Amino acid sequence: AQLSCLARLLAAKNLTADFDSFPPDLLLFFHPSEVRAGTCREFYARASRGNLDLLPRGSFRRTRLLRGALTCLGVRGSRLEPQQLGSLGALVCELEPGTIPASAPAILESLKLCPALTGAQQDALNALLLTGDTAYGDPSSWDLRTLQDLGPLVLALNQTTLSLVAEAVREDFRRSIAAAYSSQGHSQREKSRILLRAFAGASAASHPRLKRSTDDCPPKPITANTIDDCVPYLTPEELDLYLSSDVLIENLEAVLALPISSESSQVLKKKVDQFFPSGIPEEQLKRLGVLSRLYTEQEISQWSVTSSDTLSALLSTSGGEWKDSQVQQLLSRYLALGGSLTGPLLREIGGERLCNLQEEQIQQIPAEAIGTAGELNISACSQTKKEQLYRKAREAFAGLASTPGPYYCRIQPYLGGAPAEDLKDLANAGVAINMDLDTFLALNPEELQKLSVTDVKNLLGENLPELKEAENEPSVLSWVKLQSQRELDCVLGIGLQGGLQEPTGTATPARPTTTASVTST
Repeated sequence: AQLSCLARLLAAKNLTADFDSFPPDLLLFFHPSEVRAGTCREFYARASRGNLDLLPRGSFRRTRLLRGALTCLGVRGSRLEPQQLGSLGALVCELEPGTIPASAPAILESLKLCPALTGAQQDALNALLLTGDTAYGDPSSWDLRTLQDLGPLVLALNQTTLSLVAEAVREDFRRSIAAAYSSQGHSQREKSRILLRAFAGASAASHPRLKRSTDDCPPKPITANTIDDCVPYLTPEELDLYLSSDVLIENLEAVLALPISSESSQVLKKKVDQFFPSGIPEEQLKRLGVLSRLYTEQEISQWSVTSSDTLSALLSTSGGEWKDSQVQQLLSRYLALGGSLTGPLLREIGGERLCNLQEEQIQQIPAEAIGTAGELNISACSQTKKEQLYRKAREAFAGLASTPGPYYCRIQPYLGGAPAEDLKDLANAGVAINMDLDTFLALNPEELQKLSVTDVKNLLGENLPELKEAENEPSVLSWVKLQSQRELDCVLGIGLQGGLQEPTGTATPARPTTTASVTST
């Protein structure tokens, strides 16, 4: 929200022409009208280096950004030339799957910029690689260097493609992943675990596990000195036999830093539970890492989670992904034991999981926590929960109410729960807030119907023309049907149709509204 507001402020002061001086993340929020035709290639090439996740997938802004880039580059069909691909950068990740075979082989290098490919994009990529008509050749001819050169695309390979790679090559690649695992960060470790599972699946028939050296890891109890040499290469049965609970608890972080199969992780969980038969102490819960994700909701309901530090450690992304039901149980347990949700905790929980809390639990969140939580995406919340969170946000940001621009920037993520009365106040505050279309479409449809044509014009400001592109959205259709067609034509003037027609021979005055002199921020 803050980047969006900053982009609007720069546009208002005519400072958007020199986009080279702005960070790529900020350029994602520039309106296409602010991009000059003569420099649009350079603009989109720079904007594509920003964090596209700042714009939700499928959102109007993200779609508009790609559409503007394709128009600028003169793309007419599915095929993109190498120079066009270079200017698109990571925006390639937004293209339809049919673009992959049509733009081969140059598009393969561009796809390496994508954090993740959709299922359909992965299918198209594998189909292309299976033809053998790429720089990498037929999968049956791949060696270790080829797999390394594929880089992040390896994550998209399916079992059909992997099964064609020579078994010895797959084994060498698995060993190279295991060797680098301990020095990787959390995000890279997650990818390594995915790769290890995929390659293990392709090799299951003939190579069920990595072979260990009997010199480095003789068949005897594991000590702190032999953990690195033994643990990654033991079967779950051997791990259960040779690793004692005492050694595991004393060296838990070291063991969890190694690439371990899901079956072996279950063995480790069992040993932890055996070591603490009366329940895991709170200080030890902080150390569980990836093992914490193996506990059921019923088991989590028995944990002693009383401090925000413990909850923060458990929620840390370094331990991997939680199921929503587990997080809900974890938060319920924390709140039941007297815990309070702070701004930093809300950031770690995230808006989507916050929506899974019960209404009574959301009611316990202090308004000041919303004020320090940063931007939370609460689009998945029920309408009742959106209204709860909006009221808390309005209280948290009440001190900014006299300055509509900054106030809107902070309250914007929560406007889906705003009543029409508050939206009218924003519309008639005397300052153009230029509400983006995604925020407008996320307003409570029942409250949107209560807004006048002038209210909507003032809310959207410079983004008003985009409303025409959303005229078939259900909430917009319903709103238009309640408005005078004469007002829609005379006040908005963007071609919206479907409003109320005036009886023949009469002149209906415009609906009375509270007007305000709107100035730019």
